[in-house]
Amino acid sequence: MAAQRVNESRHELPASLVDVAGNRLRDAILSGALGPGDKIVEEQLCADLGISRAPLREALRLLTQQGLVEHLPRRGSRVADWSASDIRQLFDLRLVLERHAVEIALPLADPETELGPVREALAAMAEAVDALGRDDAHRRFHAAVVALAANRQLDIVLEPILLKLQLPMAMNLREEARHHRARDGVDRHRALLTALESNDAATVITALENHGQLRYLDLRDDG
Repeated sequence: MAAQRVNESRHELPASLVDVAGNRLRDAILSGALGPGDKIVEEQLCADLGISRAPLREALRLLTQQGLVEHLPRRGSRVADWSASDIRQLFDLRLVLERHAVEIALPLADPETELGPVREALAAMAEAVDALGRDDAHRRFHAAVVALAANRQLDIVLEPILLKLQLPMAMNLREEARHHRARDGVDRHRALLTALESNDAATVITALENHGQLRYLDLRDDG
């Protein structure tokens, strides 16, 4: 009976409270305020947000599915701490899917129209006022590149990879801005758009391979 009440309460949670908790945590993680491996203190977050444990735990469950949070049995939750090999493998998978999509899609029949979602995502990256908006736009940009292939199965396979890459992608953009200029990340993605506008698959694949998404991540071998 108690389990039934827990399940019912999960379905009845106000989406706004879950969203508030989830967005606050995502912002803290993607901005670096919470670093990889940091413990998530539920009591403090509930007090800070003025919410109960139920919406917070639902938000944590969703963030765990996205690869931003890890649940440790009997020890609570912490920010995900991906290994160097995990990160390299995820970026390699993204590149494989993007290459395949480009090989299928190009040349585009109507580049001006079909590249619209890519341009919109790039504009959103450039205009974002916070880390959350920038990183969401960054993810949309790469999803829009793969979507050019009009292959639903490719889109489905890419989505969880991009979610798991949220943190390393955000870390790379943040470190890039710290070492150089805040707009360098936008400029790198503008170079990809320029390559796509050439409507030549080989040009785009070369640009993807030189994209520099691992440039500022510390990916020394584990152990």
